[in-house]
Amino acid sequence: MRITESFNGKTLVITGGTGSFGSTVLKHFLPSDIGEIRIISRDEKKQDWMRHMLQAQYPKYAGKVQFYVGDVRNVDSVRDVMYGADYVFHAAALKEVPSCEFFPLEAVRTNINGTDNVITAAVENRVKRVVFLSTDKAAYPINTMGMTKAVAEKVVQARAQKAFERGGTVLSCTRYGNVMCSRGSVIPLFIDQIKRGAPITITDPNMTRFLMNLDEAVDLVAFAFEHAEPGDLFIQKADASTISNLADGVMKVFGQTEKKIIGTRHGEKLYETLMTREEKLRAADMGRYYRIAPDGRSLNYDKFYVEGKVLTESDEAYTSHNTNLLDVDGVVRKIMETDYVKEELEGRPHIVEA
Repeated sequence: MRITESFNGKTLVITGGTGSFGSTVLKHFLPSDIGEIRIISRDEKKQDWMRHMLQAQYPKYAGKVQFYVGDVRNVDSVRDVMYGADYVFHAAALKEVPSCEFFPLEAVRTNINGTDNVITAAVENRVKRVVFLSTDKAAYPINTMGMTKAVAEKVVQARAQKAFERGGTVLSCTRYGNVMCSRGSVIPLFIDQIKRGAPITITDPNMTRFLMNLDEAVDLVAFAFEHAEPGDLFIQKADASTISNLADGVMKVFGQTEKKIIGTRHGEKLYETLMTREEKLRAADMGRYYRIAPDGRSLNYDKFYVEGKVLTESDEAYTSHNTNLLDVDGVVRKIMETDYVKEELEGRPHIVEA
């Protein structure tokens, strides 16, 4: 990815920064002229792992990274990490669907209240730009994880204009689909099952999911950082695959095993939606990405009319069913872009731990 001069000498905060997204950000940003990267997370073990990884693999740049033990649920710990910061990538979240189904209030506290705390601390410290990471599960949500991320998006949009007016802080969101090989994703599970000689467990072979690699996720956040106006939402045009083709693609790389259909888990959809019909009406096509501006009306707006048919939604949403669906060979090419798969094939330890 291209690191703009906007980061030269600046301080970047990454919430939930010991996860797979944060690890990939470090890979791109450390060799640049960025001044400091602050990682805030609540897991000291992962911080210790990341600290040693940086010292071993990036000894020249490891000193740029500072670690903060804290939780986005606690606004005081977020205030501490924000002091003197220029930019924030907010990646901290509870994101495993079944866990959020069984502990919904925990998802509320992290995904919604945590997002509000990040905004409060950023505005108080006059942070220039904050990019929030969301998920395709926030569009037409049916599970707690998606519902809480959808509300988090609404919190960003609701506070964006006043945040800019009061502190000059630009708040924006990115929404993307499944990041391959990230924590809780299915490809590492498939690889482990193949290596153990166990059957690959498939929820529904016709289920479709968007496929992005971590570099694409970072590219999307960087694009939002560079182009966002207050309250904007950015979506990448992404490939997708059926779960059946994904399993076949992983087996083509790592070896054959049986398939076992186990049925869907708590809160799972047949397909994912990246952009709703209603959002598609006001989406601007920016090449690789869509930009969706917030509805700028206040509570005091008058009813308005247009001539002819009043448009309330587009013909169809942008989903993992109607995007570019990869065949098995396409899946192979896609997964071979990931460091995780390359390292598994080479028997090397993974840089992306979480």
